[in-house]
Amino acid sequence: MRKLFGTDGIRGRANSAPMTADMALRLGQAAGRYFRRDGGSSVHRVVIGKDTRLSGYMFETALTAGLTSTGMNVLLLGPVPTPAVGLLTPSMRADLGIMISASHNPAADNGIKFFGPDGFKLSDAAEAEIEALIASGVDAAPACEIGRAQRIDDGRFRYVERVKSTFPQGMRLDGMKVVVDCANGAAYRAAPEVLWELGAEVIAVGVAPNGYNINEGCGSTNPRVAAETVVAHGADVGLCLDGDADRIVMIDETGTVADGDQLMAMMAARWAGEGRLSGGTLVSTVMSNLGLERFLSERGLALHRTRVGDRYVVEAMRQGGWNLGGEQSGHIVMTDHATTGDGLMAGLQVLAEMVRTGQPASRVAQQFAPVPQILRNVRYASGQAPLEVATVRNAIAAGEARLNGRGRLLIRLSGTEPLIRVMAEAEDEALMAEVVAEVVEAVEAAV
Repeated sequence: MRKLFGTDGIRGRANSAPMTADMALRLGQAAGRYFRRDGGSSVHRVVIGKDTRLSGYMFETALTAGLTSTGMNVLLLGPVPTPAVGLLTPSMRADLGIMISASHNPAADNGIKFFGPDGFKLSDAAEAEIEALIASGVDAAPACEIGRAQRIDDGRFRYVERVKSTFPQGMRLDGMKVVVDCANGAAYRAAPEVLWELGAEVIAVGVAPNGYNINEGCGSTNPRVAAETVVAHGADVGLCLDGDADRIVMIDETGTVADGDQLMAMMAARWAGEGRLSGGTLVSTVMSNLGLERFLSERGLALHRTRVGDRYVVEAMRQGGWNLGGEQSGHIVMTDHATTGDGLMAGLQVLAEMVRTGQPASRVAQQFAPVPQILRNVRYASGQAPLEVATVRNAIAAGEARLNGRGRLLIRLSGTEPLIRVMAEAEDEALMAEVVAEVVEAVEAAV
């Protein structure tokens, strides 16, 4: 069983367990040993990217020390989006890729994500083996085999060119005014560069990181400023990324926000029409709206649901041979182009549809009428297990019984924060609100 790793690597408050410099050092040693199983003296390398959090310097240094102590050579990319690490790991013939980021979390948090030599996130089994190595300890490499570390200056430019290559050949964004919110995060340079080089007039917000302001009042989880900017400047569309740029939400010309479900619906319909949606199937999680499932079914397409977490979406895609998947939150994975969610690549798909059809963002981004849905979060303290409390379990059972045949209730632990997520979906909004309120009240009483 994994104890350190959640649904998206290891994450927590910087300088508090498990996100300490000591743990990062040990994690680097364990990962270095795991990916040097042959024990030989041939060249081994790891690429490390990070977002713009102040603590990224500390974790980058600690990981580098641990990795080089096992004989791994470290290539430091600096601030780049998470998908850039997934792309550059195999491109640079690395044994391992590491991203230092807590994605959409506040600046005080940080995290560490691993990518294998194929550029895909590690399996649960691989993460469990790395945890076992941390617990057992790792022997250092001989002095003559200690690795080196160096900074790589062209990582961002390699990524920018790869992203641009996913845009339809010969198509341009000339005459389009695009607001891009980079969340003061990892894409604060790359995203405006890509859009400008493709011809757009770019209005960039969230591009002044100072180590403390990542995701603060901006980005995909806080799109208000970007929406106001779209309306104020008369922009055609807004693209909101999160701190590590692996997710996106879209803002139409009226300032209305469209989530990942709407964007996946648009892409699935387009790809199916062009005969390039593998297996006629879109992969998403249990959180995706029932309206998306109905939209696909009406077009003879299937929705394959997974547990929450883009890594589980990708695992299902690889097992089923499908090439499009994602999450309602805005992680969208196109395995023809990338190994993990890429907000910027997904945004280009939306812009291409606008250019191709001549339709405004408000039409492109609203593909179906969503079934009413409520999501509420309840925070709990370390060591608590509110979902095991009898009153909470009874409240959940009662809610499921009330919604039976008329909707659904989904209760889960967040894999990235100490939160209980309570989600319900039903056409009867009053009933849905009552059920969610009763479950939330029971959980709050138990924490």
